[in-house]
Amino acid sequence: MLLFVGDDWAEDHHDVEVMDASGRRLAKARLPEGMAGMTRLHAMIGQALGDDIDAEDVSGRVRIGIETDRGPWVQALVAAGYTVYPVNPLQAARYRERLAVSGAKSDAADAHMLADMVRTDSHQLRPMAGDSADAEAVKVVSRMHKTLIWERTRAGQRLRHALREYFPAALAAFEDLDAADTLELLAKAPDPASAARLSLAQISAALKRARRRDIPAKAAAIQTTLRAEHLGQPAVVTAAYAASVRALIALLSTLNEQVKVLQGQVEAHFGRHPDAEIILSQPGLGTVLGARVLAEFGDDHARYVSAKARKNYAATSPITRASGKKRTVAARFVHNDRLIDALMTQAFSALKASPGARAYYDRQRARGASYNAALRQLANRLVGILHGCLKTGTPYDEATAWSHHLNEAAA
Repeated sequence: MLLFVGDDWAEDHHDVEVMDASGRRLAKARLPEGMAGMTRLHAMIGQALGDDIDAEDVSGRVRIGIETDRGPWVQALVAAGYTVYPVNPLQAARYRERLAVSGAKSDAADAHMLADMVRTDSHQLRPMAGDSADAEAVKVVSRMHKTLIWERTRAGQRLRHALREYFPAALAAFEDLDAADTLELLAKAPDPASAARLSLAQISAALKRARRRDIPAKAAAIQTTLRAEHLGQPAVVTAAYAASVRALIALLSTLNEQVKVLQGQVEAHFGRHPDAEIILSQPGLGTVLGARVLAEFGDDHARYVSAKARKNYAATSPITRASGKKRTVAARFVHNDRLIDALMTQAFSALKASPGARAYYDRQRARGASYNAALRQLANRLVGILHGCLKTGTPYDEATAWSHHLNEAAA
């Protein structure tokens, strides 16, 4: 007997429906989040299955659809042996339109829809990947590391915008607004008047602590720029902007510190993973970038049945739209932002690290491809190489990776 369960989750509860293979509802309930709810769900499933089913048989008999792939609840479902299908919310919305064109929606109806979806279309859905706990740990720290870098960039842009409004001399004096010496000097002198009073000794000391080179010349240039005449704002407005800048400087200083702390955690967790050696052997991948690639791909080697499947998930492969006599090939714009960012960065770095990658990129450019299109094609090729290395358990080899393309170019 097969059971199909729809789980419409919320922060504090789950609307659940249990359905049999014919589409008949066997049970429905609103369960609380946590151990109490999970216990009741197991009881509902056990009652529907009957007493003649062993615990070992549950894994192939219960299929659950839920619109998320993470969290303690999902991990408990997987640990119980159920087959879990994380349904994309966009897929769920389209399937809902198949069942009701009126636009009506409720949590109980969504649970029914998810149960029916895994009953009729589970062959079209991807089961929950069996990634290891080590890979999940790498994902947690690498994602937070990247998130803090993005937050630092946003804070830096806010700082630049504020300085442009009342203190343009600072933008002319400092090249890197989130650098340690810049933040130290702006914290001491966040307005034009106090900045003009900075001495060469103060500026030089900040540059020295930041380990800058050619300190005397740089200190003199900064002082000259800060003391030059610039347009400004009234005193009361300048004071308000200075208070805002102090807050942004404190935020940027904290972000800089925590980015370094988390980078150490990324390196530690990634270094312990069994696939780290193979991933680090790839051209253009270092520890941080390799950790991001591992985190977003996962380490379940059975998840991607072919190199093409991995490329499609990575969104480096193109999509074709053909109808009648019209046929177009375009880039995939629905993708994992973190993964495509890491892969495009790898492709750019591989241009210097791998002669084969450079030659492949140059051939795409010679064919008329734009910079971004050629880089994406190179990233697509590198994803295929990574898939082959992980599948066979062998590190990257330059000659093996590019021999086919080199032979074609020679011919």
